[in-house]
Amino acid sequence: MKRGGYLVVDLETVPDGTLYTPPETRPGEEKPFPPIYAHQPVAIGALWLAPDLSFKRIGIIGEQQDEAGQLEAFSEFIERESPTLVTWNGRGFDLPVLVLRSLRHGVSMGWYYRRSDVRYRYSDEGHLDLGDALSDRGASRMTSLDNAARLIGLPGKMGVDGSQVDGLYRAGRLVEIRHYCMTDVIQTGFVLLRYLLLTGRETREQVIPAIRGLLAALEEDGRFGELLTGVDRRRLLLGDSDPEPDPAKP
Repeated sequence: MKRGGYLVVDLETVPDGTLYTPPETRPGEEKPFPPIYAHQPVAIGALWLAPDLSFKRIGIIGEQQDEAGQLEAFSEFIERESPTLVTWNGRGFDLPVLVLRSLRHGVSMGWYYRRSDVRYRYSDEGHLDLGDALSDRGASRMTSLDNAARLIGLPGKMGVDGSQVDGLYRAGRLVEIRHYCMTDVIQTGFVLLRYLLLTGRETREQVIPAIRGLLAALEEDGRFGELLTGVDRRRLLLGDSDPEPDPAKP
């Protein structure tokens, strides 16, 4: 792991109408997924964990800036802090979008091209794509973040999914998009902590306090009450194998 800890990242995007016109669809027919270059980021959500897995920060990178400003703020952070990036399907979507949109706006991503560990698929050192890693790099079908989250006691998707982002954006509901983005980042962060235990990189004695610390930080933050209400803490904290004592027994 890099000196900057872990930076869990998720993008929310909308189609860039200046570059891409979706084909006509019949009523009830789903619109095709736009090509990677035509995805315009409208939120870059990030959860930062320290090298000891303690909580540092959560938010939207470059929240008050335009697209180019968001991309610059993201790259400047990576250059400065050198964290290990953590994503879900980031190799297939998030990182290619960031690269191509930075190409469009003339934003330097020198860190991406200097750090071969970020681009090398079979290493988790610079970029840990949890979806790819849990599918053994494509040997099995990648599950969804929603399913992985529910597997470990998290609520998964809560009313909003990626297909609704464009409609929310057109309606001016950017606050909702940002909140949705951060809930995905949070759940990816919890999956990361359990993955570190799964792979033997960290022990139970290290991971469980980190999970408790992240839960406490989110409670103190105050913005994520709905998500926290949906958490099965017993399963998330690996207590589901410890039965509750029977008060009828001595």
